[in-house]
Parts: sequence; structure tokens; C-alpha cells
Amino acid sequence: MASLPTEAALHHFTADDGVELAWHEMGPAGGWPVVLIHGLFSNAFTNWIRYGHAAKLVGQGFRVIMPDLRGHGDSAAPHDPAFYPPDVLAADGFALLRHLGLGDYDLGGYSLGGRTTMRMLVMGAAPRRAVVAGMGLRGVLDTGRRAAFFRDMLRGFGTHPRGSAAWMAEAFLKTTGGDPLALLPLLDSFVDTPEEDLTAIGTPVLVVAGAEDDDNGSAAELAETLPRALYVEIPGNHMSAVLKPELGDAIRSFLSD
Repeated sequence: MASLPTEAALHHFTADDGVELAWHEMGPAGGWPVVLIHGLFSNAFTNWIRYGHAAKLVGQGFRVIMPDLRGHGDSAAPHDPAFYPPDVLAADGFALLRHLGLGDYDLGGYSLGGRTTMRMLVMGAAPRRAVVAGMGLRGVLDTGRRAAFFRDMLRGFGTHPRGSAAWMAEAFLKTTGGDPLALLPLLDSFVDTPEEDLTAIGTPVLVVAGAEDDDNGSAAELAETLPRALYVEIPGNHMSAVLKPELGDAIRSFLSD
């Protein structure tokens, strides 16, 4: 059996505030665009390319567009807090859509990428379909709890007890080469989404999460809150579910239906 492709073209564009951001692209130029946003401390390659999820969509003829968030991957990582105003990641998402001239597209993300997808939806993004993976209702309604955990982890970088949740988060950040001095101010850009805003979303949404993933609250409750949501449970916890083939299978099935 042929192996899944892992090569993606790297591109850059300039955000509204002048920061240079990167995106990776796979698939036919004329394919239906799917914009997939990675999670905190990760990057496009780790979330979408490395474990074959993007390749599965390419196999269905999709054009897969995967940005590296500011502070991550091949995008710039400024340290000045001025470059991390509220909802900056959603603003960067809209800037990418404008740069590519996308009017018809699908949109999705994992963890922070899923929350960013939700923010874009309540701010007026109008994809054909959306995917929110690795994100629960509590993580959308109240961003402060998880932000506080990561803030403490970054401030104590290198001091956490081996095997602790903070130590494991730090170990993951080291594998992706993230910059703690850029990621700290990014945490202050997170914005809570009121429940009434979620109930006004008319876009069909796939909510998919690991069976053991409660890092951001209940994904099933998030699906119940959204008017047009499908909930799919896959194996794994917050860190391991993104490695599972079932994640790519669920996204491919939902977007191809």
C-alpha cells in the first residue's frame, strides 16, 4: 500500500498588523478549499500532515490549507504583547481568507484551532461546513482556566516535576520548537464566547473529540449547544486523539458527505 503524502508547499502572507505568517498547502489548486487550524504549541505539520489527516482529504480532491498560527511553526513569533490583541488569531484567519480570495470554503481546527474556528464563526465567517475538534463547551465559554494553566507552565519553564501535566506540555512544546516568550502574550488574546452566540451559529459543525478528552470540558455538550452539530467520539485523550486515523476519517466523512 502506498504511503500517504507528507509534502506540503510553504507560503507566506502579511497579517493586518504587518506580522509575517505562514501557511502550508496540499492538494489540487482547483479543489474545494479546507482551512485547518492547529492547536496551541503545535503547528500545521504536527496536527494535520504528520499523521495523514490532510492526505486523506487530498485523496478526496480537497485543497487543504493549513496556517501556522502566529508564535508557532514557520510564522513570526513577536514578543511584544502589542502583537497579541484580543481575537488576534481569528483576525489572522480572516486575513488569510482574504489573501487567498476564498469565498467558498470549509473551516476547522483542533483544540485552540477549534476554538479559533468558533470565534471566526461568531464573528461572521460563513464556511460551507466547520469542524471543531478537541474542544468542549467549557473551553469555549471560559478560556481563562486553560490559559492560566499554560501561563503557569510557561512561566515555570524547566522547573516542572517530571510526569506532571505541565512537564508533558513543556515536553511537547520542545518537540515543536515553540517560543515561550511569544506564547505567553498570546494567551492574553483568548476571548470567551457567550452561549447565546453559539446557539446563533447556523453552519453545520462536526464536533469530534477523544473519548478520554476532557481538557476543555465536554465536546458532547458543545455539540448539544450548537444548532446544527454532529458529535463523533474517537479513541484517545487530548494529546493522543490527534494521532489517531479516526480523526482524519471523521473529518473526511463529514466534509465529503
